[in-house]
Amino acid sequence: MPRITQDAALQTVITTFDVTPGTCQDLLDELRDAYDAFISRQPGFIAAALHVNDAQTRVANYSQWNRREDFQAMLRSDEMRERNRRLNALCRGFEPVMYDVVASFD
Repeated sequence: MPRITQDAALQTVITTFDVTPGTCQDLLDELRDAYDAFISRQPGFIAAALHVNDAQTRVANYSQWNRREDFQAMLRSDEMRERNRRLNALCRGFEPVMYDVVASFD
């Protein structure tokens, strides 16, 4: 489970997917499989969470990595490039963005 703290020495990545209610579950299934079979086994992976809005038109993926280079290496792998093509076919686009945590509240 991701732990969100300001002083954590890690890379946060938030990826948003624009989907339809008809493709939302398919995209979630693909993402779960990607994490179970590949992403979670990559060097530097810490944790991730999937979120979906109530209209099933947006999926957000929050992931944490030891270093930005770990995330980039995973993205550049042949396995993930193939998986991204499948993900892209299920949505109207997606974009991973790297963030720094500047504040967290309990």
